[in-house]
This record gives sequence, structure tokens and C-alpha cells, in this order.
Amino acid sequence: MGFINFDLDAVEAYVANHLKLFISMAVGLLVFVGLIAVSIFFIAVRGAEETMVPDVRGKELTEALLELQQKELYPRISLRYTQSSFDKGLVLEQDPNFGALVKAGRRISLVVSRGVLVNTVEDYRGRDINDVRMDLQAMFAEAGASGLAPLSLKEPLMYDYSDEAPGTILQQKPEPGSGISGPTVLEFVVSRGPENAIITVPRFTGLNVADALALLGREGLDFVFSLRPSRAGETGGTVVYQEPPAETQASANTPVSLLVNIPPEVPEGELFGLFSYTVPMNPYPLAMRLEALAPGGEREQLINIPYRGGNFTVPYQLPEGTVLILSILNRELHRETLAAPDPAGSLFPDQL
Repeated sequence: MGFINFDLDAVEAYVANHLKLFISMAVGLLVFVGLIAVSIFFIAVRGAEETMVPDVRGKELTEALLELQQKELYPRISLRYTQSSFDKGLVLEQDPNFGALVKAGRRISLVVSRGVLVNTVEDYRGRDINDVRMDLQAMFAEAGASGLAPLSLKEPLMYDYSDEAPGTILQQKPEPGSGISGPTVLEFVVSRGPENAIITVPRFTGLNVADALALLGREGLDFVFSLRPSRAGETGGTVVYQEPPAETQASANTPVSLLVNIPPEVPEGELFGLFSYTVPMNPYPLAMRLEALAPGGEREQLINIPYRGGNFTVPYQLPEGTVLILSILNRELHRETLAAPDPAGSLFPDQL
């Protein structure tokens, strides 16, 4: 049997050379992969090319979208009600603002006008005023956070006698069908019921002045006040007599005469008296309001009531220096400052 002689040095040299080649190839491959990874990283960091945001405010939505598309920008659209029907479909706001440099593919937020909630004034005549109030409140809620409800109600309301049920809308302004191009104020004339309607007179005797004024305001009755000194056993500042008597039947337009007794003692610095002012007669009752502006700046409403006109009288117990302000339809008619009476004068112009 023959034997093959191996040259160990040659074998070792061969293995060493191939190992070096393998290691070199592995290192080269790692370097190549690393270079690719670094390139991808820097490409990702760099991102898309920058572009300038165009100004699309005031433009039609379709025109704005075309401009954004040319810049490789994409819209995010939200809608909002506005005060005018003329800006419907126009871009109101954008974010980012025009001129900003952003990367291509960026989302641009656009606020687009939906116009007004309604385009014309409906016919409210014949409807109950409370139902219309609820409709207007629902419209305001639908307008959302912008609060741009197209219709609002002018307060206080005007009233007139009619055969329609109390609270029925008799007249309106603007007329039904009028176009709405912005915020519109509705003015209504509301029925007080028949002028000769028969009512049951409420009980006023025993009420203090504030409660009596509140009841008059709720019932919308014509009234006249007068004063007299307190008598033994009476609580000062209360209604001690009324005409027509309580729980009797009377015409709705019959004035209720109320007699109030003057407190025997009034706190120092306060005055008790009777405000009186002759209001011109109107064809129908108008909202009359008497307010007290205290020396410290506090404002208090004493009474708010539909009033046709005549001698408007209201008792008061207020700090000296208070300013009484009489307004009709939110327009100031008269004001006077309360001062201590002349000792020589009479405190009781109307006594019973």
C-alpha cells in the first residue's frame, strides 16, 4: 500500500489565504450594508422636498384644492356657519398660514363657510311666542360654538289687544319670505287677548311691594299705586287695599288700584316713597321697565311690564342717592335721583 504525503505548510497557507479572503468579503459586505443603511437614514431624515403654503383664504374651495394639489399638499376640511350667505363655500381660515415652508405631503387645515343656517324669514304670524323662542334657541344651538345664529329676537316684545289668544304673534318684521344675508333681528307684536276680556283679579292685599310688583309683571295688568301712613297692627310696606277686590271678575284692561302703607320706621340712609311719571299714551302696550341704580353701582330691576301709557307709579324703599331709570323698549325715558323730601312738604299725596 502506498502513502500520500501532505505538505502541511502548503495546506496551512491555503487555509489562511482563503480565511483572509472570507473575512475581507464579510467586512466589505458589512461596510456596504452600513453605507446603505446610513443613506436610507439620511434620506428619511431629509424627507420630502419643502414647499411654500399658498394663500387660499377667501377663495372657492375647488380653487383652493387645486392650488394645494399643485404644491403636493393635502387638505383637512372643517365647516362652519357664518353671518352671511355670500361667503358660502369660501375658505375662511387656513393652518399653517400662507408663506410657511412645509414638507410636501403635509396636511393643511381649511375652515370653509357653510353660509347661514337659513336663507329666508319664515312666517311666524299666528304662532305662540313661546314656541318661536324655543325654535330660535334650537337654531342657536345648531350654530355651534361660533354662536352665529342668523335670527335673534328683539326684546322686550310689543303687545296689543286682539281676539287672538294671549301670546299669539300678530305682526312681524322683517316680512315673511325676506332674504337673510346676515344676522337678522325679529320684531314681533304679540296678542294680549281681547281688550274687553274678563279676568279674575289676583290677590294683592298682604303682599310686600316687591312681591306685588312681581305679580303685576307676570299678569301684565294695568295698575296705579298710592301711599298712606301705617296704622296700628299693620306691617309697613305692604298692600293694604286693592280695587277691584281679589277674586272678582273685571275687564282685562281695568287698572288695579293698590294702596301701600308707609313703614313707620325706615332705616337710616334709606328713603320710602312713590315714583311717579306720566307716560305718553301708545296705540298698544309697550314694554316698560323701572330700574334702580344704587350709589355703589349695583343695578336692580323693580318692574318690567307691558304698559299702554298714563301715570306710571311705583313704590320704593331704596338708599338715598339711588337713581331711578324708566325705560320703554330699552330706550331711556326718564331718570331721577332720590333725595330726602323737603320737611315742609307732604309725604302722603294720596291718603285714604
